[in-house]
Amino acid sequence: MSRCWIRCWIGCASALAAFSTPVIAGEPPADRRPFRIEVIDDESGRGVPLVELRTVNQIRYVTDSNGVVAFDEPGLMGLKVFFTVKSHGYEFAKDGFGIAGAAIDVQPGGEARLKIKRVNVARRLYRVTGAGIYRDSLLTGVPIPIREPVLDGQVLGQDSVLNAVYQGKIHWFWGDTNRPGYPLGNFHSPGAVSDLPGKGGLDPAKGVDLTYFVDDKGFARPTCRMPGEGPTWITGLVVLTDDQGRERMFANYAKVKPPMTIYERGIVEFDPKNQTFEKRAQFGAEKTLHPAGGPGGHTFIHRDGDAAYVYYSGPYPLIRVPADPVKLVDPDACEVFTCLQPGTHADQGKLDRTSAGRLNYGWKKHTDVVGQQEQAKFVRDGKMKAEEGLLQLRDVETGKTVLAHGGSVYWNPYRKRWISIAVEAGGRTSYLGEVWFSEADTPLGPWVYARKIATHEDYSFYNPKQHPMFDQENGRVVYFEGTYTSTFSGAKDVTPRYDYNQVMYQLDLADPRLALPAPVFEVEASGLAFGSAVPGSVRGRSIAFFAPDRPGVATIAAGSKTGGEPLFYMLPADSELAETTPIYEYSRDGSGLRTYSIDPDRPETGSTRSANPVGRVWKNPGPSRVW
Repeated sequence: MSRCWIRCWIGCASALAAFSTPVIAGEPPADRRPFRIEVIDDESGRGVPLVELRTVNQIRYVTDSNGVVAFDEPGLMGLKVFFTVKSHGYEFAKDGFGIAGAAIDVQPGGEARLKIKRVNVARRLYRVTGAGIYRDSLLTGVPIPIREPVLDGQVLGQDSVLNAVYQGKIHWFWGDTNRPGYPLGNFHSPGAVSDLPGKGGLDPAKGVDLTYFVDDKGFARPTCRMPGEGPTWITGLVVLTDDQGRERMFANYAKVKPPMTIYERGIVEFDPKNQTFEKRAQFGAEKTLHPAGGPGGHTFIHRDGDAAYVYYSGPYPLIRVPADPVKLVDPDACEVFTCLQPGTHADQGKLDRTSAGRLNYGWKKHTDVVGQQEQAKFVRDGKMKAEEGLLQLRDVETGKTVLAHGGSVYWNPYRKRWISIAVEAGGRTSYLGEVWFSEADTPLGPWVYARKIATHEDYSFYNPKQHPMFDQENGRVVYFEGTYTSTFSGAKDVTPRYDYNQVMYQLDLADPRLALPAPVFEVEASGLAFGSAVPGSVRGRSIAFFAPDRPGVATIAAGSKTGGEPLFYMLPADSELAETTPIYEYSRDGSGLRTYSIDPDRPETGSTRSANPVGRVWKNPGPSRVW
């Protein structure tokens, strides 16, 4: 008998013995209570959602909307377990080896608290949609603020939010929506309602109680199923009052077929009795009917002169329609603020110039929007000078152009300015994941200096929308959400539960990092004022320079108004920040009056100029006068 045969016989015998041995079913440990890990903001003490904890053997957990992880891993309970800790826009302390994490003694029923530092200007609060929003809190006994903490309307994921206050409640609508039973879900705009804060609704810092419109199986049902192939998407949600005093809610719809080709557009109106949208107008997809693809994005109503208009932010509010239900369905009533010749498209490149050669910006019909990309092309082709461009958005720190992709614009009573919250296309850490804040004196701008307020590394956070109905402290505290998804990001590591869902953020506008440079206007001979102090409109006013109107990071006060308040704030004279320029002080002889200019050779009769710059302010990269 050969050794090889003996080894084979012994192996087979062992295998047969193993198969003949009774298999004993595993019994759960006597105490299987999960260990609770809570990750909190080191400044506010609030739990931070969307924080990843990962063990040495790559078991991954993600905190729920309370910042809680329920850890219950057989074999690891009762041991000291190391977790790496990371999160978008937050930092965890590193050890001597540069590893960001902590070792925790994990015991059944026990708990631990980890502190994480917020780098984002905005605070991440909670997930609004999807399953398992407070899963880990439920498993570990942590109080939960909303009615449906784990599955509401059988929704697993939802794309791109729209909302408006209608008939005393907030009405919410989303794009494509995932369900538990099959990979294909609802592609016809599901909806929900919630109560307003202070009128039965939750404090927006705590959450939103949604009541979905559901079908007979409990799944969020379509509210806008228009006939034809493919999904029905809606945008441009707006509430208007007709001449009979009735409140009516409208939206623009689009029919889409592969590969994301829009073949039909139109207007729909919400029927509150049936909780569905009904068609009011159909336009087809021809560009001549509605320029730039038609009105879309998030809306606001604003009076210009004697008329009120619906403005559509996409992300800049360059398209408007009279705020009248009759005009809303009339494509000939749509206007675009543009520098193109009336009736032309951007690809024709026909710029509208006055006899003096100045670009003629104005509201025009059947004409295209000139977005940032079209504007940049005109500059490259020599048809436009860079400083003639309407859209000049850039990073306040580096001067780098910020290509705004989607977002919303609303009036803010705290800042007494219009504020924009928009995502950047082609950001440094993510293609559609970096969110920016900016301010302007008019809905049309000047939109120039911006600050990044949230980042999502290698992940998307597109179509962010501010919710003005949630504003607190006269607009000092605002709320916005966006779609957190791996789509368009190239991320290979998809976040469980959170992916393809809405995440809410809070932004405190009193944060000194948001003291952005604003236009300082020339109001009279040697006079300077911010837009909020300019008598009447800033239209036609010359911009002297840009500067913050409040203390910010590393700024110093310049001059003083009546009452002792500074005229503006500036950087120290030795600052090397991009996009800034020296500014000089001019003292009127014998009067103590002072004014400022970035022109060192400005003629000021009876005044003495400072020998050296007194500081630095920001340049005006765009038109010298407001259109």
